Amino acid sequence: MSFIMDVLKGMVIGIANVIPGVSGGTMAVSMGIYDKLITSLTHLLKDFRKSFFTLLPLGIGMIAGILGLARVIEWMFGTIPVQTNLLFIGLIVGGLPMIAKEVKGKKFKVSYLIGFLIFFILVAGLAMLNGVKGEDADLSFSLFTEIKLLIAGIIAAATMVIPGLSGSMMLMLMGYYEPVIATLNSTVDALKAQDMAGLAAGFGVIIPFGVGVVIGIIGIAKLIEYLFSKYLLTVYWCIIGLITASPIAIVIMNKEIFAGINAITVITAAVAFAAGFVIAYFLGGDTKKDSDKESKK
Repeated sequence: MSFIMDVLKGMVIGIANVIPGVSGGTMAVSMGIYDKLITSLTHLLKDFRKSFFTLLPLGIGMIAGILGLARVIEWMFGTIPVQTNLLFIGLIVGGLPMIAKEVKGKKFKVSYLIGFLIFFILVAGLAMLNGVKGEDADLSFSLFTEIKLLIAGIIAAATMVIPGLSGSMMLMLMGYYEPVIATLNSTVDALKAQDMAGLAAGFGVIIPFGVGVVIGIIGIAKLIEYLFSKYLLTVYWCIIGLITASPIAIVIMNKEIFAGINAITVITAAVAFAAGFVIAYFLGGDTKKDSDKESKK
């Protein structure tokens, strides 16, 4: 029963990681398994058997959650791109109050402002200089592409582990979100059709990206554990800078889809933004309550 429950919890984390703006780390905290997850990752080599069997059901659930939602997300981007982007922006902005609570009432330092500005300028600046629309991302097989996918996987996985930060949001900012989602779906289709050429093309993207995800999750867990224990408020201000800049970056990178929109699109996009904000806000509120309960125990 415990195994099945952990699989279900893993599915929730996987689904959260597919949706830009929703943090898989936040979901892990809200379900009371964040500490167990980080401990298993940081002690994987030291206590392999225990860590492996802790991570196995969570990993199975995450994969199932990601594959289950990937096709829906691809359809949304293809059919209602403006509303989908505004939904994701709402999810990003709605998660900000949860992070703001962590720094509220604390003495402000110049180092916090520096951290905020560095991440804000980094995200917004990269979008203005190198904003890549999803379908324009180069996924053709080459050593350079494989290295870029590996790095994208590392960055996405590293941010997945941090509560309040979305790995999918980072993929979107790098221009790899839509291509990776589309590749997951096409690879599943190729597997069903026993299309060897399609499988080879899909694995050429999924394998380096997947290796990057594994490296990112395992490699960053220890660093995150250290940073949160030593520089908690600085880390939160860096996250706030990143989250604040992310909606701006998404709009910059998708500016062409906002051109010539009609009144109905504006209204439905506003509703999508509001829905995303409310969902993320209440998820963040539940997370805060749960983490407070854990700290009192």
